[in-house]
Amino acid sequence: MPSAADPVDKRILLIEDDAEIAALLKNELGEAGYEVDWAASGMKGLVSLRENPPDLVILDLGLPDIDGGEIASRLKQHGGLPIIVLTATDTVERKVELLLGGADDYLTKPFHPAELLARIQVQLRKKDSGEVRRIGELELNVESRRLRYHDGEINLSPREFALMELLSTKPGRVFSRDEIENHIWGKPLAGGSNVVDVHVANLRSKLRAAGAYGYLRTVRGVGYALRKPKE
Repeated sequence: MPSAADPVDKRILLIEDDAEIAALLKNELGEAGYEVDWAASGMKGLVSLRENPPDLVILDLGLPDIDGGEIASRLKQHGGLPIIVLTATDTVERKVELLLGGADDYLTKPFHPAELLARIQVQLRKKDSGEVRRIGELELNVESRRLRYHDGEINLSPREFALMELLSTKPGRVFSRDEIENHIWGKPLAGGSNVVDVHVANLRSKLRAAGAYGYLRTVRGVGYALRKPKE
């Protein structure tokens, strides 16, 4: 039986503009059993993230189009996604900035591929431990992507789950429409779009059908929040 750290069915997104380094890493990771998607720019990386969601991201900071720190911040909006940053800077200040900005780990160039593989295993092991968020009687398992209320499971679409995942990061906090759009679609939607309202309405309907009343709150003109209903 494979362990939580084994690369079975694990997909890695490599965002690296240096083709030579990318080829080396793809070869090393492939031999270790990982599936690897390579993106040569930040924008291509964000597109790949939406089209083929990875289990982990390896991110080079020196990208040609968008600052790697900004990419890390955007990637972190996809809750639970481990990010390992590759950087040529080894100052303490920059390392602290990276960790506070969304990176889970970092490697300073040059590095040995064996060290990168070890750090990947550590991050995947943490991810596979199965983060569970509880708000009142609601139970959200981030890894298995399941939502339960009491003893019953509430079936959600991928975007409904993404909405629950975002709101559950900080119960009680009101998330704006822009934050929701960036988290689920990776960008602001066209002005006047009611897509967010439709997904919120569908999610609220499913919660109510399961008996979970009062959890999803609408703050007019501000946004939406998830909270434990008052007794």
